[in-house]
Amino acid sequence: MKTTFTKMHGLGNDFVVLDGVRQSIVLTGEQLRWLADRHFGVGCDQILLVEPASRPGVDFRYRIFNADGGEVEQCGNGARCFVRFVHEQGLTMQREIRVETMSGIIALRLEDDGRVTVDMGEPVFEPARIPFVAVNDDLLQSLSLGGEEVVISAVGMGNPHALQIVPDVDAAPVGRQGPLIESHPRFPKRANAGFVQVLDRHAIRLRVFERGAGETLACGSGACAAVVAGIARGMLDSPVRVEMRGGELTIAWRGQGTPVFMSGPAVTVFKGEIEL
Repeated sequence: MKTTFTKMHGLGNDFVVLDGVRQSIVLTGEQLRWLADRHFGVGCDQILLVEPASRPGVDFRYRIFNADGGEVEQCGNGARCFVRFVHEQGLTMQREIRVETMSGIIALRLEDDGRVTVDMGEPVFEPARIPFVAVNDDLLQSLSLGGEEVVISAVGMGNPHALQIVPDVDAAPVGRQGPLIESHPRFPKRANAGFVQVLDRHAIRLRVFERGAGETLACGSGACAAVVAGIARGMLDSPVRVEMRGGELTIAWRGQGTPVFMSGPAVTVFKGEIEL
C-alpha cells in the first residue's frame, strides 16, 4: 500500500504527518516503528494521523503515535504542525479549529505571523488523573531512582510529566535519569521527564526525555508542564519564554482553573510517498 506523507517539525521535534481524511490509513505497530526509523524509514519522533471528526462540534480528530509504535494522548509541538498541515493541504480555511485528541478537545489558531497558538486545556495536579501515585498531597514529591532521590512535581497536560529543577540543564543527567523516570512504577502510564533551569521569572531552559521517543529537541506539552509547575511553586510569572535545544516557545497560564496557551512555530520540511 502506498501512502503520501508530510515531514514536519516544531522546534526540531519532528513528525511524519498522514492524511487520514482523504485516504484510509490503518497502521500496525511494526509499520509505525518502521516509519519512525531514521535509517530504514522516514524518521521522526512521532507519527501524526489526521482523521475526520467523530463527534459534533469539532473539526478533526488527531492521533499521535510515538516512535516505539505506542499511541499517546497529547503532543504540543505536533498540535502546531497539525494546524499548519490541514491549512496547507486545503482541508480547512478556518484560522481557528477545534480538534479531538485522546485526552480531550484542544483549540488551535494559526496567527497572521505564521506562528500557531494552542489552547492546551487546564493542567492537572490531581495524582489519580495524571496518573501518578503520590505519597502525600504536596506539589513536591520525592522519587527514588535506584538509590538516588530526586524531587519532582507531577503535572498532567493531557499526558503525564515529571518536572525537576536543576542548576544547569546542560549538565543535567537526562540520559541516565530520563529512562528511570519514564518507566517509574509510580507513573502507571509512564511519564515524560522534564529538567528545568530557571533563568529569571519569565524565562527557563528545558530538556525533556519523552516516553517512547527518548530525548527530543523540544516538547510542547513538556514546556507547558514546566511553566505550570514553576508558577505553582512561586518561581515563575506568566508569560514565560521556554528555551529548548530546538528553539523557543512562549507559554502563558493565569493560574488554577484556567487553560495553558502555547505559541510557537511549525515548519513543513518535505512531502513524499512511501510503500507501507
